[in-house]
Amino acid sequence: MGADYVAGVDLGGTKIYTLLATTEGTVKAEAEVPTEAGRGYEAVVERIAETVAAVAAQAGARPENIRAVGVGAPGPLDPRTGIVHQAPNLGWKEAPLRAGLEARLGLPVRLENDANLGALGEYAFGAGRGGTELVYVTVSTGIGGGLILRGEIYGGAGGGAGEIGHITVVPGGPRCRCGSRGCLEAVASGTAIALRARELLDRGAGGAAEAITAATVARAAEAGDPEARAILDEAAWHLGTGLAAVVNLLNPGLVVLGGGVMRSGRLLWERMDRSLREQALEASYRQVRLVPGALGARAGALGAVALALRAGLSIDFGKH
Repeated sequence: MGADYVAGVDLGGTKIYTLLATTEGTVKAEAEVPTEAGRGYEAVVERIAETVAAVAAQAGARPENIRAVGVGAPGPLDPRTGIVHQAPNLGWKEAPLRAGLEARLGLPVRLENDANLGALGEYAFGAGRGGTELVYVTVSTGIGGGLILRGEIYGGAGGGAGEIGHITVVPGGPRCRCGSRGCLEAVASGTAIALRARELLDRGAGGAAEAITAATVARAAEAGDPEARAILDEAAWHLGTGLAAVVNLLNPGLVVLGGGVMRSGRLLWERMDRSLREQALEASYRQVRLVPGALGARAGALGAVALALRAGLSIDFGKH
């Protein structure tokens, strides 16, 4: 007979990260491969299937013992139909990802937005374990969010809830990739922080400016560089503004913050928390805890594992 397993897939524009886990959520194998999105939809489906086969082989799992596969994908998508409406990083529009994978794998597949699965991963296995509700925010190249309300992913009317990165915090501000202006992502993401630093750098630096990243700015700020501290301070204030909107609207008990930018050090956290305290309703601020994500880069894939466990084995994480 053998043990039962599920697979969790975190599909990104540059890489595919896949885990195989037991029904208790213990990771037994993992694989990471380039997405190679330029080869097209069918090739990416095949790449995902190959990673599922690879982790099964690593763990010595028989195909018949894999009960379900959870997949996190970028872009607006519909978990009910399994269609990715738009994923610019993959070059997809109206891609039937769930149907394609089910046909290729012969297994039940469940699809969700990658940020939502980051939230579910932290809820099931990480910083939100044992709770019932949380807001998850990831700050890296962009800014994404996911909501767990009463133990369930809250997707809204069409699966698009949780887009904290596209809350307007600077009306008329910098253009965002979504087409609007002044979105939180446009002024406080890792991309925005790096861009601001490059703009302030002497034009004569040439190619040196292109090498600046958000991590570069954070290190300089921690070392006392006044311009770097000003850039980080501004981004942190905007993050607090976005969080205040969420805290005032939802009154969550827990906000889990992940992504590379949130590992920038104490300066960012302190200024962000001060901004939140000054802008949120006093009672709501007292009731919320801000905590770093516990799962790091594994959050999305472990969320996909949790999704697969719910789909294939009807396991509920609400009381664990």
